[in-house]
Parts: sequence; C-alpha cells; structure tokens
Amino acid sequence: MAPLFASMPFELLTILGAAIGVFIMSNSIAALKELPKNLKLVLKGTRYSKQNYLDLLALLYRLLRQANTKGMVSLENDFETPMESTIFAETPTVQNDAHTRDLICDYLRLISMNLDEGYQLDEVMTRELKKRLHEELHMAESLQSLSDALPALGIVAAVLGVIKTMAAISKPPAVLGEMIGGALVGTFLGVLLAYGVVAPLSAKMKTVVTTDSKYYDIIRTVLVAFVQGQPPQVCVELGRKEIPEEFMPGFSEVDAMVADLTR
Repeated sequence: MAPLFASMPFELLTILGAAIGVFIMSNSIAALKELPKNLKLVLKGTRYSKQNYLDLLALLYRLLRQANTKGMVSLENDFETPMESTIFAETPTVQNDAHTRDLICDYLRLISMNLDEGYQLDEVMTRELKKRLHEELHMAESLQSLSDALPALGIVAAVLGVIKTMAAISKPPAVLGEMIGGALVGTFLGVLLAYGVVAPLSAKMKTVVTTDSKYYDIIRTVLVAFVQGQPPQVCVELGRKEIPEEFMPGFSEVDAMVADLTR
C-alpha cells in the first residue's frame, strides 16, 4: 500500500482538479447552485412519503368536490389566494410546497377559463412536467458525464507520471518500478472515482428525482379525469394508480379517506 499512499495526493490533485474544472465549465451558475439541494436528495431519499400522497389526494378531492357541487367559480378565491384558502389550509404540506401549490392553482385557473377538452389539458400539463423533469435531471446527467470523463482524466495523470519516469530512466530498476507504480495510481483512481463514487451518485440522484416526479403526475391525472367528466371519487382513484408502488395506499384506505371527507 506504500506506493499507493505515496502517490495518491499528487494523482488526486491532478484528477480532482481537472474534474472540478470540467464540471464548473460545463454547468451554468444556476445549475451549480442546485448541486447542494440535489446532494441532499441523495442522502435523504425521496421527499414524499405515503402520507404526503394521501394528503395530496385529499386536497384534490376537496377541491373537485366543491367544483362539482358549486361550480369552478366557487374555487376562485382558493386558487387565486391559496395561502388564505380554508381548503388548502387543511393540507399544510401542500399549501407550504410552492411548486405543488402553484401547479394546482395554475391549472384550476385554466379549467375555470372554460378549458373543457381533457386531451388539451393533458397535453399542456405533460409538456410542463416533462420540461421540469428534464431540468431536475440535469445535475444527475452532468455527474454521469463527469463519471464518463474520470477514467480519461486518470489516464492523463498516469501519462504525466510516465513522463516523469522517462526523465529518470537512468535510475535503478527498483526506483523506476516505484515511479511507474505511482504513475499507474492515476488510472486506478480515475476508474475508482468514476465507477465507485460518481456513477452511483448520479444513478441514485436520477432515481430519487424520477420517483418524486410521480407526485406531480397525480395532479395531472386527477385534473384531466375531472375535465373529462369523471366524478371526484373516480378522479382520486385514478390518481392513486399513479403513486409509486412502495408508497401506494390500498383502495380501501383511499375509499375510507374519501368517505370521511364526504361527511
């Protein structure tokens, strides 16, 4: 292990220095500011639990039930000022989530403007959610690109070590062997960092972001079903089907929740 530890600081300086430079040059300032948030996602996992999904379905049911019985006009104050809405106040996890809250309010407002074609609403919401997912996956894709580059950066460090070795070709074989071993540490570290650290980090980040995106797909499914004329209870059940399997509540759980809200 002695040659490895002796050479590692210098090889790491070359590899990590180049990697950080590549990463900064290939991302915008705005994207780099999102890095801490994305790393936090990797450590904490998905942001939404089973209870979060149930809360979202409950809020959507309350909104659609009122729209179904009193008309979309009765929701105007709710989607225009959601922070003052009594319906939103019953689900603080959604009321305090700016993106989710705004997404619901924007499309309720659009529906109130006589958007009565389900396929149009579905198309518009799908495009917006796809755009958002693409933006949120940017950091994971950047890390994957960095992972692909790290082995090559390791080779660069190794080549520098070989150049140094060739400059000392007159030294004894024992010394040259140690210098060549030190040069190969660069290749070792490049491959290790790529496939042992950065690639898994990118994969986990992508998994978490993709799983969390299902939360917004529920809103799309429920609102599209409502515009197509389905009753609120059916809309909520269709939304339940969009929940990832590990968080999906059973039919009876959602049915009991709807029954409690209907009383």
